[in-house]
Amino acid sequence: MNYKKYYLTAFVLYLNYFIHGIGVSILAQYKQQFAAQWGGKLLSNGTYDVSSVVMVIAALGLGRLVALPFAGPLSDKIGRRASALIGIASYIIYLVGIAFSPNASVAYVCALVGGIANSFLDTGVIPACMEILVESTGLASILTKLFISVGQLGLPMMIGYIAANHMSYKTLFYVMAGLFVVIALLVAIMPMPKTSLGSKGQGKEESLFQKIKSVKFTPTSIALILIGFTCTSTFQLWLNCIQEFAKSTGLKNPSVIQTYYSMGTIVAVILTALLVKQTVKPVRILVVYPLIAMIMLIIVYVVKTPQITLIGGFVIGFSAAGGVLQLAVSTINDMFPKIKGIITSIIMIASSAANYAVLSVAGGITKSFGVNGPKYVLLLNIAITCVGVLLAIYVNMSYRKTSVSNNSAKA
Repeated sequence: MNYKKYYLTAFVLYLNYFIHGIGVSILAQYKQQFAAQWGGKLLSNGTYDVSSVVMVIAALGLGRLVALPFAGPLSDKIGRRASALIGIASYIIYLVGIAFSPNASVAYVCALVGGIANSFLDTGVIPACMEILVESTGLASILTKLFISVGQLGLPMMIGYIAANHMSYKTLFYVMAGLFVVIALLVAIMPMPKTSLGSKGQGKEESLFQKIKSVKFTPTSIALILIGFTCTSTFQLWLNCIQEFAKSTGLKNPSVIQTYYSMGTIVAVILTALLVKQTVKPVRILVVYPLIAMIMLIIVYVVKTPQITLIGGFVIGFSAAGGVLQLAVSTINDMFPKIKGIITSIIMIASSAANYAVLSVAGGITKSFGVNGPKYVLLLNIAITCVGVLLAIYVNMSYRKTSVSNNSAKA
């Protein structure tokens, strides 16, 4: 089959992730505005208590967690096109709903829908692109991360343009919703490979939870799943909670951190792909990247200057969001080669759980400690990242023992 005729379709599908990169980051950039909109308490330093906004951001992870077990099987049944369209429609509801929400409770429900949208995009767009780029499935996966990072890279410039032209902080939400409508129309009419039409009539499929029961987990595989939790926690806490801490260091425009973060992510995605291609084992990088992130977080906490915070944005983007989760997925898939789909779903569930759990805790810390909340959230990030480093060290030690044992058996 000539897949080149579907390349434009793949590009349009990837545009969903460009907007998604903006959509998952924008609430963090407008926390003060939405806190005011939802009746947040005014603190002693003149800023609003943003704990309710952090809780709403956490709901994105909960929505994704709820949808993941059934979004994949449904995509296989109804087809990639339909799954992608469900994701796009849900995302539009999220964007418009957040903009119009009168309080945090309504916004929380809208964020749940946004998390569901993410799951359906993941299970519709990514498989469809892999079926188009059939000879480069690794590239198909990396491009997803690249489009997200490019969207996040452009977000501060968009925010700056809106502020300079005295537009409403809700403007980007309306613009993104409009772009999603255009993409939905294109996805509905553009050609897709026949393999994207779904699998029907193949008998009753086991649910994800039934399949999980049959998996025999080892301590090493459990550690890798937990790394999926810790590495996601590191970049989610930074991405969504660093702005208030940055202001306390004297940084006047914290949204600039987003630019440095995205640049770091893009550099890491490219470098990691090259390293893995040059036979560097992913399991080795699993230690190095989180260790770099932990050291950088400690420096940001201790030094407390605008310049260090900006450097921290680049380093955290590089070391925490530049492929650690994907490398953990790759490593655990090598351990379970016959059930790659199941094991990938499990580690993604751990990642989604992190998104919800740690941001919910961060919201509670922010509410409890007021102006000192950002400092304690950063300490929480340091602690979780340290756990991730210890888990990665354990995985490497176990991996080395297994390799030595296999070599001895061959000898």
